[in-house]
Amino acid sequence: MKKLSILPQLAVSASLVFAGFTVQADEVKGNAAAGNPKVWLCVGCHSIPDYRADYPFVYKVPMLGGQNAAYIASALAAYKKGERKHPTMRAIAGSLSDQDMADLGEYYAAQTASSPINPLK
Repeated sequence: MKKLSILPQLAVSASLVFAGFTVQADEVKGNAAAGNPKVWLCVGCHSIPDYRADYPFVYKVPMLGGQNAAYIASALAAYKKGERKHPTMRAIAGSLSDQDMADLGEYYAAQTASSPINPLK
Protein backbone atom coordinates (compact mmCIF):
# COMPACT_ATOMS: atom_id res chain seq x y z
CA MET A 1 0.00 0.00 0.00
CA LYS A 2 1.31 3.44 -0.93
CA LYS A 3 1.66 5.99 1.90
CA LEU A 4 0.49 9.49 1.04
CA SER A 5 2.07 12.42 2.77
CA ILE A 6 -0.37 14.73 4.49
CA LEU A 7 2.05 17.67 4.43
CA PRO A 8 1.20 18.88 0.91
CA GLN A 9 -2.50 18.81 1.78
CA LEU A 10 -1.89 20.77 4.97
CA ALA A 11 0.22 23.32 3.13
CA VAL A 12 -2.50 23.91 0.54
CA SER A 13 -5.18 24.17 3.22
CA ALA A 14 -3.13 26.62 5.27
CA SER A 15 -2.39 28.81 2.25
CA LEU A 16 -6.10 28.96 1.38
CA VAL A 17 -6.99 29.96 4.94
CA PHE A 18 -4.39 32.74 5.01
CA ALA A 19 -5.44 33.91 1.55
CA GLY A 20 -9.00 34.19 2.84
CA PHE A 21 -7.87 36.38 5.74
CA THR A 22 -5.94 38.63 3.38
CA VAL A 23 -8.90 39.02 1.02
CA GLN A 24 -11.26 39.73 3.91
CA ALA A 25 -8.93 42.36 5.38
CA ASP A 26 -8.56 44.03 1.97
CA GLU A 27 -12.32 44.17 1.40
CA VAL A 28 -13.10 46.31 4.47
CA LYS A 29 -11.98 49.85 3.80
CA GLY A 30 -13.30 52.59 6.00
CA ASN A 31 -14.91 55.76 4.72
CA ALA A 32 -15.06 58.87 6.91
CA ALA A 33 -18.19 60.20 5.20
CA ALA A 34 -19.95 56.87 5.74
CA GLY A 35 -18.87 57.00 9.40
CA ASN A 36 -20.54 60.37 10.03
CA PRO A 37 -24.11 59.06 10.41
CA LYS A 38 -22.84 56.19 12.58
CA VAL A 39 -21.17 58.31 15.27
CA TRP A 40 -24.44 58.88 17.11
CA LEU A 41 -23.47 55.73 19.02
CA CYS A 42 -20.28 57.39 20.19
CA VAL A 43 -20.91 61.09 20.76
CA GLY A 44 -22.91 60.61 23.96
CA CYS A 45 -19.73 59.73 25.82
CA HIS A 46 -16.72 60.36 23.58
CA SER A 47 -17.52 63.97 22.71
CA ILE A 48 -17.73 65.29 26.27
CA PRO A 49 -14.44 66.75 27.51
CA ASP A 50 -13.23 65.12 30.75
CA TYR A 51 -16.25 62.81 30.87
CA ARG A 52 -16.08 59.97 33.36
CA ALA A 53 -18.34 56.96 33.23
CA ASP A 54 -19.23 55.49 36.59
CA TYR A 55 -20.43 52.03 35.64
CA PRO A 56 -19.11 49.49 36.39
CA PHE A 57 -16.23 51.60 37.71
CA VAL A 58 -15.02 55.17 37.34
CA TYR A 59 -13.50 55.32 33.89
CA LYS A 60 -12.13 58.38 32.07
CA VAL A 61 -13.71 58.25 28.61
CA PRO A 62 -11.20 59.21 25.90
CA MET A 63 -11.82 61.76 23.20
CA LEU A 64 -11.50 60.02 19.84
CA GLY A 65 -10.80 62.87 17.40
CA GLY A 66 -7.48 62.37 15.62
CA GLN A 67 -7.04 58.79 16.83
CA ASN A 68 -5.57 56.25 14.41
CA ALA A 69 -8.32 54.63 12.29
CA ALA A 70 -6.90 51.11 12.52
CA TYR A 71 -6.59 51.41 16.29
CA ILE A 72 -10.24 52.43 16.66
CA ALA A 73 -11.43 49.60 14.41
CA SER A 74 -9.29 47.03 16.24
CA ALA A 75 -10.42 48.30 19.65
CA LEU A 76 -14.06 48.00 18.60
CA ALA A 77 -13.40 44.49 17.29
CA ALA A 78 -11.77 43.57 20.62
CA TYR A 79 -14.85 44.82 22.51
CA LYS A 80 -17.10 42.83 20.18
CA LYS A 81 -15.06 39.65 20.75
CA GLY A 82 -15.03 40.19 24.51
CA GLU A 83 -11.28 40.78 24.65
CA ARG A 84 -11.99 44.21 26.13
CA LYS A 85 -14.44 44.16 28.99
CA HIS A 86 -16.30 47.48 29.38
CA PRO A 87 -20.00 46.42 29.23
CA THR A 88 -21.33 49.50 27.44
CA MET A 89 -18.63 49.41 24.79
CA ARG A 90 -19.08 45.68 24.40
CA ALA A 91 -22.81 46.11 23.76
CA ILE A 92 -22.26 48.92 21.25
CA ALA A 93 -19.47 47.12 19.41
CA GLY A 94 -21.60 43.98 19.27
CA SER A 95 -24.07 45.85 17.08
CA LEU A 96 -21.40 46.96 14.58
CA SER A 97 -20.26 45.25 11.40
CA ASP A 98 -16.62 45.22 10.33
CA GLN A 99 -17.52 47.94 7.81
CA ASP A 100 -19.12 50.08 10.54
CA MET A 101 -15.96 49.77 12.65
CA ALA A 102 -13.73 50.73 9.73
CA ASP A 103 -15.97 53.70 8.86
CA LEU A 104 -15.98 54.94 12.46
CA GLY A 105 -12.21 54.60 12.60
CA GLU A 106 -11.79 56.68 9.44
CA TYR A 107 -14.30 59.26 10.66
CA TYR A 108 -12.46 59.84 13.92
CA ALA A 109 -9.04 59.75 12.25
CA ALA A 110 -10.19 62.66 10.06
CA GLN A 111 -11.17 64.71 13.15
CA THR A 112 -9.08 66.60 15.67
CA ALA A 113 -9.42 66.86 19.42
CA SER A 114 -11.18 70.20 18.88
CA SER A 115 -13.63 68.97 16.21
CA PRO A 116 -17.27 69.90 16.73
CA ILE A 117 -18.95 68.06 19.57
CA ASN A 118 -22.03 67.26 17.51
CA PRO A 119 -20.78 65.95 14.13
CA LEU A 120 -24.29 65.30 12.82
CA LYS A 121 -25.08 68.98 12.34
